[in-house]
Amino acid sequence: MKLTLRVWRQKNADAEGAMSTYEVDGISPDMSFLEMLDTLNEELILEGEEPVAFDHDCREGICGACSLVINGDAHGPERTTTCQLHMRSFKDGDTIDVEPWRAAAFPVVKDLVVDRSAFDRIIQAGGYITAPTGAAPEAHATPVPKPDADFAFEHAECIGCGACVAACPNGAAMLFTSAKVNHLNVLPQGAPERETRVLDMVAQMDDEGFGGCTLAGECATACPKGIPLMSITSMNKEWLRATRKAAKR
Repeated sequence: MKLTLRVWRQKNADAEGAMSTYEVDGISPDMSFLEMLDTLNEELILEGEEPVAFDHDCREGICGACSLVINGDAHGPERTTTCQLHMRSFKDGDTIDVEPWRAAAFPVVKDLVVDRSAFDRIIQAGGYITAPTGAAPEAHATPVPKPDADFAFEHAECIGCGACVAACPNGAAMLFTSAKVNHLNVLPQGAPERETRVLDMVAQMDDEGFGGCTLAGECATACPKGIPLMSITSMNKEWLRATRKAAKR
C-alpha cells in the first residue's frame, strides 16, 4: 500500500504546530497503525529528519497510551485502540490525517504526544479506599451481588486513554470520571468514601478545565472499552445524593 500521511508536527508546547505531508510506500495491510508510523519514522531518520513523536507502550490495547485522532476519529475508524487498528482498515492511495487529542485539558507536549496528567489528578482526588486490607481476605468474606460486581467490572475496564474527551464536542471528561467513580462506589469496599469521592473527583474534573457534558453521546461511541453512556447518569445521581447530604450537615 502507498499512503499519503498528513501529520501534526509541533516542536513543543509553546511552538506553533502545523500539518506536514509524507508519503509512505510498501505498507502491509497486516501492519498496525503504529507499525506504519514506525516505518515512517525509520524513513525520516534515514533522511536526517526529526521522527514523529507519538505515545505508545503495551501495543496490546490495554494501556490506552496510543492516543491519536485519525481522519477526525479518536483512535481511528474502528472501535479499538490505535495500536490495535490495522492498515487493512484503509485503502491503497488513501490520504490519512493524524492528529493529537484536541482538548484544552490535554496540552500538546510534542507532535502527537499530549499531557493527560489531568486524568491522574482526578483519580488522586478521590479514587482510593481507606479500608485496611491486611492479609488477603477470603473471597466470600464480603458478599457482593452479581449485578453490582458486573457493574463495577464494566466500569473498571476504562483504560484512561482519553478518547471520550477527544471525541466530545465540548471536551468533557464525564465518561472517564464516571467510570472511575462508579466502579468504586458500587462495591462495599468503596462505601466509606462514596460521597466524598464523587464530590472531590467531579470538583477536580471541573478545575482541570474540561468542558461541560451535554450528553452528546460521542464519548461512549468512541470508547474502545465500551463504557456505556448511562455511566454518566449513574454518577450524576451519586453527585446529587452526595450534594444534598453535604448541604444538610
